[in-house]
Amino acid sequence: MDINYELYKVFFYVATTLSFSEASKQLFISQSAVSQSIKALEKKLDQTLFIRSTKRVQLTPEGEILLRHVEPAMNLIKRGESQLIDSSSTGGQIRIGASDTICRYFLVPYLERFHKEFPNAHIKVTNQTSIKCVELLETGQVDLIVINYPNSYLSNLYSFKQIAEFKDVFIANRSFAELKDKALSLRDLLNYPILMLDRKSTTSEFLHSLFQKHQLDLVPEIELSSNDLLIDLAKIGLGIAFIPDYCVPKDSDDLFVVHTDEVLPTRQLVVVHNEHVPVSKATLEFLNYFQPLSLIHI
Repeated sequence: MDINYELYKVFFYVATTLSFSEASKQLFISQSAVSQSIKALEKKLDQTLFIRSTKRVQLTPEGEILLRHVEPAMNLIKRGESQLIDSSSTGGQIRIGASDTICRYFLVPYLERFHKEFPNAHIKVTNQTSIKCVELLETGQVDLIVINYPNSYLSNLYSFKQIAEFKDVFIANRSFAELKDKALSLRDLLNYPILMLDRKSTTSEFLHSLFQKHQLDLVPEIELSSNDLLIDLAKIGLGIAFIPDYCVPKDSDDLFVVHTDEVLPTRQLVVVHNEHVPVSKATLEFLNYFQPLSLIHI
């Protein structure tokens, strides 16, 4: 059944005002046009919707049933219009993809600033790994992503800039106190239980690649999807955790960094978006918060 929204709009105004003349005024159309629209809707539904008299207009039982369905729909449309109008001056909606770790340790201050400057803008954050975030961007589920780099899943279709640098570190608790003042080789580390993110992460790709360059086969003791949980397990002595340095608790006396004799490569955080897809004002405003340390081109 084809739906003529204009007919239902006229019905809504007549039903809520119980006046053909008042409905015509609010709709800025003639009273004759209102009457013709109601007749057309009644014919379409094969139902009488109003009882007309010289004194007043009343809804029939069928009209009351229809109003119960039409009124929420009209109110929803009105709210949508109002939201769009309000957001036009404050940025609209922004959809961000980022891992839980990046959100917690990096993005929160930016989200707080954005919310204060654009309180009516709508922020939607989707937590996924840096690898999965690329897929979210590819399928249009998010407008921008903040992810770890290098990331083998990124293509040259995207515009992105480096916004931060970080180092990865191994951390342990007092159970491994004999390592505190030593610098271990990667081969030496294989003698200890390694706790790390699972293979669906760029961090796992990075560490496995590092060991492979030295012809070493890394077999982790535990693989998880949360850096915070890796830290908790390191605190109770289950192993040596591999995490970004910005996650290391600053107020913990129980944990220390296990140094390696090889300097680990620096990694970056990058913000990525598709230049060929139109984005909201909110997205553009948020992107402007990030000053590039240096531009990266694949």
